[in-house]
Amino acid sequence: MKHSACEHCSTPVEGALRLPRRFGRALIWLYRHTLSPLVGYNCRHLPTCSVYGDEAIERFGLWAGGWMTLARLLRCNPFGTSGIDNVPLAAPQDARWYLPWRYGRWRGVNAP
Repeated sequence: MKHSACEHCSTPVEGALRLPRRFGRALIWLYRHTLSPLVGYNCRHLPTCSVYGDEAIERFGLWAGGWMTLARLLRCNPFGTSGIDNVPLAAPQDARWYLPWRYGRWRGVNAP
């Protein structure tokens, strides 16, 4: 019996559509296990930026999740935001693939 949540039950077409998502998550995994220990674990947000990026890409795909992650990384600086900043449950209503900057929260933590 197939379950909709099982990745191993998906068709080859569905698996191919998830390749960009898997590639983005693999890059984050590579960062976590190579560069992150060298740089140090000192993110200003919870969850950390790599966890945020991994979750955003898993939830929204490489395009939208990548833009959300970019916005988060640009906010993570000494003059930026800090605190609890979770991945939104739904993409912003005004976000479109041809307006990618609208996917990211560029100011504030957990702002609408």
